[in-house]
Amino acid sequence: MAGILGADELGDVVRLELPAMEGPIVGGGTTHSAVHMPTAREIEQLHRQAWEEGLAAGRQEGLKRGMLEIDRKVKQLDKLMTELALPFAELDEEVVGSVAELAILIARHLVRRELKSDPGEIVGVVRETMRQLPVAARYPRLKLHPEDIDVVREALSLGDEERSWRLEADPLLTRGGCVVETETSRIDATVETRLAAIASKMLGGEREADRAR
Repeated sequence: MAGILGADELGDVVRLELPAMEGPIVGGGTTHSAVHMPTAREIEQLHRQAWEEGLAAGRQEGLKRGMLEIDRKVKQLDKLMTELALPFAELDEEVVGSVAELAILIARHLVRRELKSDPGEIVGVVRETMRQLPVAARYPRLKLHPEDIDVVREALSLGDEERSWRLEADPLLTRGGCVVETETSRIDATVETRLAAIASKMLGGEREADRAR
């Protein structure tokens, strides 16, 4: 068993000293560098880049949806134009009826506008209606819109007529039209009846032309 040596027993024993350690500490073969933290400017740039990328993606999606909507509208318009190009003979009665109603509505507005600018238009209608009466017709009654009576009375001087015309106000009649009644006949010259006759003649002519093709 070894004991502790005394000072007189050391003799030529040489004292060993460890060398001083300098330089970076290396452990496990890996050198750890300092972690880089982004600056406020870099964070702002990243945020702007992300926003621009999101905006571009949204723009592309919106453009895609817009093109789809345009394509749908173009197809609808193409279908409508195709249907309008069909001959009247191939259109069903519902479509023809709708076209006739639209034509009558437009014409009625035109008549009303014309009467506002020239109320005397009713005079020509009354004169034409009077010509259709039989020569022997007696005591005819002329029904007019209340606002047309004074115009007709002044223009035609009906009070001096041999047939003894009698004017009657009918607020249900549209301005610009009239109805003539006698003991044996009745002539409907209302705006609605005249427009319906025009529309019927127009659509009937189109149908005949289509059948002849």
